[in-house]
Amino acid sequence: MRQARGAPLDRGTGLARLHNEIDGRVASGAAAPPPAWPRRLLSRAIDVRPGEGAIVTWAGLYIFCLMSSYYVLRPLRDAMGVEGGVENLQWLFTGTLLAMLLANPLYAMLMRRLPSRRFIPLVYVFFIANLAVFGALMHWASPAGLVWVGRAFFIWVSVFNLFVVSVFWALMVDLFDSAQGKRLFGALSAAATVGAIAGSGFMSSIARGMPPAYLLAGAALLLAAAIFCVTRVFGLAHRVARPGHAELQREPVGGNVLAGLTHTLRSPYLLNIGLYILLYTVTSTFLYFQQASIARDYFADAAARTTFFARIDLAVNVLTLLVQLFLTSRILRHLGVALAAAFLPVLTLAGFATFAAMPTMIVLVAFQVLRRVGNFGLAKPTRELLFTVLAREDKYKAKSVIDTVIYRLGDQAGSWTYAGLAALGLTAGGVALVALPLALAWTINGWWLGRRQMRLARAAGSAVDDTEAPG
Repeated sequence: MRQARGAPLDRGTGLARLHNEIDGRVASGAAAPPPAWPRRLLSRAIDVRPGEGAIVTWAGLYIFCLMSSYYVLRPLRDAMGVEGGVENLQWLFTGTLLAMLLANPLYAMLMRRLPSRRFIPLVYVFFIANLAVFGALMHWASPAGLVWVGRAFFIWVSVFNLFVVSVFWALMVDLFDSAQGKRLFGALSAAATVGAIAGSGFMSSIARGMPPAYLLAGAALLLAAAIFCVTRVFGLAHRVARPGHAELQREPVGGNVLAGLTHTLRSPYLLNIGLYILLYTVTSTFLYFQQASIARDYFADAAARTTFFARIDLAVNVLTLLVQLFLTSRILRHLGVALAAAFLPVLTLAGFATFAAMPTMIVLVAFQVLRRVGNFGLAKPTRELLFTVLAREDKYKAKSVIDTVIYRLGDQAGSWTYAGLAALGLTAGGVALVALPLALAWTINGWWLGRRQMRLARAAGSAVDDTEAPG
């Protein structure tokens, strides 16, 4: 019988059971015991309860493969974007938004007709086929044609990275409730970061010498491994699902194709999640354009720029991993969702204020690194936690619209706003001043969302840990 959620559990006992689940055997008294320090370190980072160990392990491998694949592609995308002209980046963001608007109804049609255990692997098969096409184009294209292939690839990767990660987290918020999410989403985010470290570390060391087509083949193999992992997650879903919920995984999500959009527009809670994403992406785009300009001015060729982007990714991911392992779960459980949701907006407010006063390369890179650590280490797991209190259809459809269309709408708004401000003659410091009221509004929005999530979780009967701050 499963232990009731929220009940106290000795962590050493839970980790011993986790060890037995993964290995598929019970430790023998005659066997040499494993060293104690790895288990003690793991117990400080991950609070896994009985029945959760195997599925958390496979889910961690699943997101590891996805993020490794993306971070193999990301520096290549950024370098190709710069090669196509920094002044043209806003057009690439426009193309990305249009691609998102086209892709979401097709994705919703899959959800309407197929159960999640079938449509999720199909999404990854589709992207593997796309990688094969791009590999052929990059190998055979002329130099002039390669510029246009690079622009198309920039748009494709910008669609790919949001869809594959959104599909993963839609499944996680479908499987786990709010209390489980507070314990486990930090660990799953850490697995994502390890994958990002692996991908960016690989790219930073070999990007200068390997043909792009080979890199795409490696990314495709990682996606194939992710498909295997997700099938294992579905096979173990009954261990953590609420009564009757495991059977839902075998049924289509159903509903209207446009339900993701209409439900978002009708719900103040979903609208505010969309606003949170929108303000995050607008401010992120401001920083991205500054970073692209610096890379263009400081580095002479595409290989050097690719290495620069990869090294920034590597630094971000190493710092993020430490936060996710040792701080994310503790902040969510002890300080509450509201504080966690407001942290990144406050950091952004402080960062833009500093950059407005000292618009230098060192300040910008430091701000970018700290902000991305704050996003992946705390804001991203917190955003996913916001969806755990929704109806199942909204976890897949409304979440997809918010994670992809609204996310890229923010890119679009940020890119054209930045271009307009630059045309008006605003300097980098002036653009930072424009971002300050956006960051302030974002702070208020994040605090409201966190408070609302806690009330909805209680109304849904989700267990609250004894250590959680009162809401």
